[in-house]
Amino acid sequence: MTADETERALLGERVLAEQEERRRLAELLHDGPVQHLSAVAQVLDAGLGTFREGDAAQATEIFARALDLAREAVRELRTLCEDLEPDMLRSLGFAATVAALARRVAARHDVVVEHEVEDAELLGEGAQLALFQILREAIDQSVRRGTPTRIVVWVKTGPNGGAELVVADDGPPERRAAVLEALAERAATLNARFSSEISYPRGSTIRVDVPPSAAGR
Repeated sequence: MTADETERALLGERVLAEQEERRRLAELLHDGPVQHLSAVAQVLDAGLGTFREGDAAQATEIFARALDLAREAVRELRTLCEDLEPDMLRSLGFAATVAALARRVAARHDVVVEHEVEDAELLGEGAQLALFQILREAIDQSVRRGTPTRIVVWVKTGPNGGAELVVADDGPPERRAAVLEALAERAATLNARFSSEISYPRGSTIRVDVPPSAAGR
């Protein structure tokens, strides 16, 4: 591949990554802060009606609930700001960005997130971004489908220049075809081989094997 072809391929990967990031943010905004703010409006409306009826004590309780919902929306918006890509990867590096993600997930879901991803720093920018999106989505889906107690993430490079990403958890097995298909599609942007394994009664593992031709991009 010539230098021009490599540059065009990297540009295409960045465009796809930005489109995917916009889609992800739209979904997260709709499912999180937008829903909370909608609930705030409804609760405030109920509180106002109760206040007008003269029940100040009950109205105060309702307004307090609205305040809790508003604070939760603020927390979610702050988390979204912290998760924006690719700025975090470029400024902090892959390992530090994964560490920050692990801390947030551990704090919010009371789960241990172990990570060994320093080898990813050897990969190209496009490969790093794609692998981070895959592991982030895998972790998110892990805590959504059930409550794992432990999630393990690691990235290893091989002697041939390729790389492997593994995300494993001890939660309920991942049986949702749509989730696995979405992860496989992201892996396909790297021409990577995607595989998944489940263990009963608990446990799921996904693997992404990145070929040398894509690892350096």
